[in-house]
Amino acid sequence: MQVLRHNEPGFARKLDRLCAASSLFNSKIEASTRSIVEHVGLKGDTALIEFSERFDGVNLTVGTLRVGDAEIQKAAKSVDSKLKAAIRFAHRNVRDFHQRGLRKGWSGQNAQGARVGEKYDAFDRVGIYIPGGTAPLMSTALMTVTLAKVAGCGEIVVCTPCDKDREINPGLLHAARIAGATEIYRVGGAHAIAALALGTKTIAPVQKIFGPGNAYVVAAKRQLVGRVSIDLLPGPSELLVLADASANPAYAAADILAQAEHGSGFERCWLISTSSKIIAAVKKEIEKQLSGQSRRKYIQKALNKHCWLIQVKSLAESISLANRLAPEHCELMLKNHKEVAKKIVTAGALFLGNDSPTVTGDYVAGPSHTLPTGGAGASFQGLTVDMFQRRTSVVQYSKAALKKSISVIEQFAEIEGLYAHGRSASIRLNP
Repeated sequence: MQVLRHNEPGFARKLDRLCAASSLFNSKIEASTRSIVEHVGLKGDTALIEFSERFDGVNLTVGTLRVGDAEIQKAAKSVDSKLKAAIRFAHRNVRDFHQRGLRKGWSGQNAQGARVGEKYDAFDRVGIYIPGGTAPLMSTALMTVTLAKVAGCGEIVVCTPCDKDREINPGLLHAARIAGATEIYRVGGAHAIAALALGTKTIAPVQKIFGPGNAYVVAAKRQLVGRVSIDLLPGPSELLVLADASANPAYAAADILAQAEHGSGFERCWLISTSSKIIAAVKKEIEKQLSGQSRRKYIQKALNKHCWLIQVKSLAESISLANRLAPEHCELMLKNHKEVAKKIVTAGALFLGNDSPTVTGDYVAGPSHTLPTGGAGASFQGLTVDMFQRRTSVVQYSKAALKKSISVIEQFAEIEGLYAHGRSASIRLNP
């Protein structure tokens, strides 16, 4: 980890570099991904089998691409009761949270008496990508599939990689089915995204793709926009902690270590404070707690590359820097956290006070943990249930309402030189 102080030479320049938007864009990855996507488009299931063997070391057949009901039921039986209870607990909170956010249609009259409104319809078929990597992400299944179910999507297709024995973590399978998955395929990486977007003989194409992934998954989603809709392009995890003298250094250190352990080595963590004592205490706690971590090698890699403890002059400067960084997760370990929260406008998710660790959002609080990263929070929001819905405007005019509007319609038509536009309205009043 690195310490940066406001009184150091080149402080502003270093902050500019830190605040530069991160990107998973890499020309070699883009080229490789494009080749994968094209091959899946041409060869379908055959390509999925080839890439699964090449990248994951697993020997699949057409008949084993889909996870059967019997396998899912077997997985459920093997999951112990404590984990089942934990999955139910988290699922209930996620479901209840997003039911409150579900958008509903409305209808009313405009000033001329025409009836106007909006209606919302769930996508018929959606794809959910759940990464494999170094940990079984049961929580990601809950934080994505549940939203699709709440929205009313009829077909919810999950793709996730398997191990060399064709096995998928039983807890993940159980969580996906509890959340509402209707199909599960043991396929990962860019080729899974291509299959969801383009379709194969086994995997029918979807209308929209959701879920996080590695650089190849992100590249595939980006390249296939237009053939399919996507949610966002989430990359490696991020945490920003704003701390003052009221912060508990041990808590802040534990939260930084938690975000750094995901495994990519590209996770980004920042702590910002006006207090040199807090920065020193957090640094000491990170070093102390690191020794007992089971995933120390992953954590150390991220800490060495992308962990910064930053001392600034004022709280106002802290807030400004937080908004520039636009972090995925932002913890406010501040005495006046409620007031500061009003001023943080680019974070993916806010966690208020000493007792709201980011892990509550990762697992149980309710909001989806699929959030913008790499500075994208300045433009994008996290995953919400309405992303699983189409919005359609609805317009119904009577002749009386049309009569009140005709002069304006004709004026616009004349100015734009689109006279048939005007006639299409006037013919209804003066045949």
